[in-house]
Amino acid sequence: MMTTVIIKDATPEHWPAIWPFLRDIVAAGETYTWDRDVTQEQARAMWLLPPPGRTVVALDDDGTVLGSAKMYPNHMGPASHIASASFMVDPAHAGRGVGRALGEHVLDRARADGYRAMQFNAVVETNTRAVGLWRSLGFEVLATLPEAFRHPSKGYVGLHIMYRGL
Repeated sequence: MMTTVIIKDATPEHWPAIWPFLRDIVAAGETYTWDRDVTQEQARAMWLLPPPGRTVVALDDDGTVLGSAKMYPNHMGPASHIASASFMVDPAHAGRGVGRALGEHVLDRARADGYRAMQFNAVVETNTRAVGLWRSLGFEVLATLPEAFRHPSKGYVGLHIMYRGL
């Protein structure tokens, strides 16, 4: 079932709703390259970005936080026109179009902000839902770093570098 998704800039007031699912996703160790025991303070600093970074939340009609995304320059200086982004959808709301809505929003925002392309540096190859979503939004796998990610149940698996022009 598709959910009505409203995307807004994240504020510090959204953090208490983001933290529980972010913590659980990171602790599972299946999709993020962060330390699995990241503290709330570390996670907040890495997720709620200062400019030129942007963090957004996906909300339902009642204001429930369904997911979040952050976008930022992938590199500095003469390569700062390439964006990157990270996404987290509360597993309780997975499969309802939240990830796609966040992905489309971030691509539109990156284009409007003057970025020329978006690159994801580390998409875990076993995260087939994410890989499929990004491919459906025009990303291609440029390379896969073999055995670059230690999955808790599948062992060493590859990390995709994915890219699309804007």
